[in-house]
Amino acid sequence: MAVQNPFFGKREPETFQPRQPAITPGSANGLHPAGTPSPASSAAASAKASTESTGSKLTVGPNIKLKGVEITDCDTLVVEGTVEATMDSRVIQISEQGAFRGSADIDIAEIRGDFNGTLTVRQKLVIFSTGKVSGKIRYGKLVIEEGGQISGEIDVGAASSAARSPGARSAEAAAIAA
Repeated sequence: MAVQNPFFGKREPETFQPRQPAITPGSANGLHPAGTPSPASSAAASAKASTESTGSKLTVGPNIKLKGVEITDCDTLVVEGTVEATMDSRVIQISEQGAFRGSADIDIAEIRGDFNGTLTVRQKLVIFSTGKVSGKIRYGKLVIEEGGQISGEIDVGAASSAARSPGARSAEAAAIAA
């Protein structure tokens, strides 16, 4: 960011100064005299650990429309606007005003808005009270809050029945016939 000089309309660059970690008085290394971590240094360490655990995150903000893309190598997708895409990721979070149309292979899905398309959730699908999911849905575990909606071709298990081996299908048919 540049700061405007009041003389002659010239701009001078603002100097960048990185933040230094907070060190409590009397401790040169962020430790209390007894050798225990200070609250400031442990808070900084926990903030760093939570940042590292979240991985890569893509947020599509409100009133933003993202169309015709393939989203890969994204740990968390947060949808506050509209996304029409194909994706393979760890986590998708669709906000109340968010909408996703397309295909998604996800570990964990948290739906507060609209999802329409093919959704494969390897671990846990959570549909909140404002959430609407429709299309071809596969899930490992399912949680639907009161008011949440789900419709379409719904199957438990991340693998579709068509993808199972012929031997497994015949064993299922034999078990049903017996």
